[in-house]
Amino acid sequence: MAGKAMHSLGAIVLGVLLVGCGGDQRRYFLERVGNTQIVQMYADGFERLPLQQKVLAYHLCQAAIAGRDIMYDQNHRHALEIRRLLEQIILHPRGIEQPLLDRIVHYAKLVWINNGHYYSRSFAKFVPDFTPEELLAAARIAVQNGASIQGAEGESLEALIERLRPTIFDPAYEPFKTNKTPGPGQDILTASANNLYEGVTLAEVERFAERYPLNSRLVKRDGQLVEEVYRTGTDSIPPGRYAAELKAVVSHLERAVAVAEGAQRQALQHLIAYYRTGDVREFHNFYLLWVRDNPLVDTINGFVETYLDARAVKGAWEGIVFFVDEESTAKMRALAAAAQYFEDRAPWDDAFKKQGVHPPVASAIKVLTQTGDQGPIGWAGINLPNEQWIREQHGSKSITLQNMIAARRRAQSDALLREFCATGAELRRAKKWGDQAADACLALHEVVGHGSGKADPHLGGDPSDFLREYYSTLEEARADLMALWNIFDPKLVEIGLVTDAEQVGKAAYDDYVRDDLTMLRLYPYATTIEEDHDRAAHLIVSYLRATTDAVSLERKGGKSYLRVKDYAAMRAGVGRLLAEIMRIKAQGDYQAARALVTTYGSSFDPALRDEVVARFAKLDLPTYTAYVNPELSLVTDANGNPRDVRVTYPCDFLGQMLRYAGYLR
Repeated sequence: MAGKAMHSLGAIVLGVLLVGCGGDQRRYFLERVGNTQIVQMYADGFERLPLQQKVLAYHLCQAAIAGRDIMYDQNHRHALEIRRLLEQIILHPRGIEQPLLDRIVHYAKLVWINNGHYYSRSFAKFVPDFTPEELLAAARIAVQNGASIQGAEGESLEALIERLRPTIFDPAYEPFKTNKTPGPGQDILTASANNLYEGVTLAEVERFAERYPLNSRLVKRDGQLVEEVYRTGTDSIPPGRYAAELKAVVSHLERAVAVAEGAQRQALQHLIAYYRTGDVREFHNFYLLWVRDNPLVDTINGFVETYLDARAVKGAWEGIVFFVDEESTAKMRALAAAAQYFEDRAPWDDAFKKQGVHPPVASAIKVLTQTGDQGPIGWAGINLPNEQWIREQHGSKSITLQNMIAARRRAQSDALLREFCATGAELRRAKKWGDQAADACLALHEVVGHGSGKADPHLGGDPSDFLREYYSTLEEARADLMALWNIFDPKLVEIGLVTDAEQVGKAAYDDYVRDDLTMLRLYPYATTIEEDHDRAAHLIVSYLRATTDAVSLERKGGKSYLRVKDYAAMRAGVGRLLAEIMRIKAQGDYQAARALVTTYGSSFDPALRDEVVARFAKLDLPTYTAYVNPELSLVTDANGNPRDVRVTYPCDFLGQMLRYAGYLR
């Protein structure tokens, strides 16, 4: 079939069905799409859950899938149009030359991976390797084959492609979906291409009192700022933005409520009320129950993380469903029980230390579904809620995504270590202790780091209100620093988190410094770092390089390496920076936050970046990892009552995306 397109939707469906994992076959790495590897996640143990928990998981997963379009729209005003255009072409390919179809499918996969046409990590736009004319030609053929491609009312196919031309094809047009370091004449909102604001400047927002800061889009109408609230509406409250999508989410959540019990049932009822009314107090009520509950099957569903917003205020939608991995959770809970121990030994002022710490609910979990801001590319650890007052007064919940971590490790090679470890000793340490160090640092970051510390009682608000666009960067840096500060503590051996604190600690320090160098590959064309986790890590390493003799940039064999020269000196520097960042957070010191981030966190040496990019190109290693979710199917008896929920592993990314979009079953 070389040079020819598949001849029907049936051929595509057949191809999808043939790709799935059957029998005892266990595949992890599935395919490479540009700079991203796609990996299958497995949910071992789901089949042993009680039927009630399986049914609960099924409905929660359907709720997570139902809201995925929201994240596309939040990422960019045209992201859904672009995705649906590509999907219709892929579903109606007869007559499209195979090389062009292959390039369209490649671009579509990148759009699916990133929930739009910007990289989810670096926030930079990516463009296809086909032309506007080729896209138009393919779209015309697809329409002849029965495709339904819809633009604005009365808009021709030619006009649609022309309208989308700069958005899809021009890398200089709206180059970043989030831009915290804009050029002259722009601010962080006008320079950001995301769809959280429309026609609004930062100065105007700062003079406006938002009633729904987390769950709204802010627009200007007739010269006035208006909040478009994300809600379904009620008999007395008009529907808002994403009403249709949220109604679908609510419908599945209502079915989940029917089988949930106790605090979880009440929590989900508050979440439903939040989606109906948009009242953030209902979301807080959900969190107050969720944060102290530890059910076997659980979910995160809502407008949660604020990294997409340059102001770090508005939440991006996400849905994630998981069940507890009891075997791995014991260590997490032992770490959580020691939260006061680590709080007492934090290097910051006693005035900012909690007493009577509420140990976080900590679990190692297996993901069933992750969508929106958490998928297909997701974070390996999560700590919520983000609201400081809930953390201080009620605690937090920390999870590590065990099956996601396992899938990525099974799919990766050690080529990166061999290329970027500065010495043989570092390489040997990384191979022997690296996984243990990564797991321990992740647990410390989520369980101990984010939940630690308290604000100055005289601050008069949440620290994020004062630190604004720098809050998320400093909070991620603070959590990282708490992990680095505590990684050598023998308490971790006692807990069972590590087997050798000294060796694991050194491996963790090596890895953290080395990652700052390899992270530069994420920004091949940018001049600044925009993503908060990357900024946080770069801030820490840059600070240590500038203020201590612990870390050095060395040249060997024509290559650059970042190496830890003195582990004790690095830990001392970590302690000083951690104390200062905690003070900044506790006191809401905006000027000090700005100085730290702009001095150490956002800029890098472009020549060093170019070298790193070239070395990765020679290695031909992926930059990102995206995941194919397990899929659940409800099995019913003759009366429609649930008899089982089956889990399958499709091992096919394209097929899963088309199923999620409703084209395939």
